[in-house]
Amino acid sequence: MLQAMRGRAGAALRRLAVAARTMAGASGRARLFDVRSREEAAAGTIPGALNIPVSELESALQMEPAAFQALYSAEKPKLEDEHLIFFCQMGKRGLQAMQLARSLGYTGARNYAGAYREWLEKEG
Repeated sequence: MLQAMRGRAGAALRRLAVAARTMAGASGRARLFDVRSREEAAAGTIPGALNIPVSELESALQMEPAAFQALYSAEKPKLEDEHLIFFCQMGKRGLQAMQLARSLGYTGARNYAGAYREWLEKEG
């Protein structure tokens, strides 16, 4: 059973990686941002995603890079980054996050409309 779960999870991760590469293009690199609450993300998230709750996103994207690195242990996205993918549980907060990021000049912001719920259904 555990092996079967790993197999399905691995297949879902491969599908997500292909989707991210497709969104990013051949030379780009997609970055995933989970904009759900810390509690929601702690219960499970898409591997490799950085959790920044939507309530913190505006201030996070306006931080100096060193402050962002210190707080989130990750490199701050750059305005010119082409493939910043935001997601939440069902799609609404991900859309809000994408719109906010774009309003701050992150023109490469995208929303994973299927959200964590879709990813989890495909994973399991």
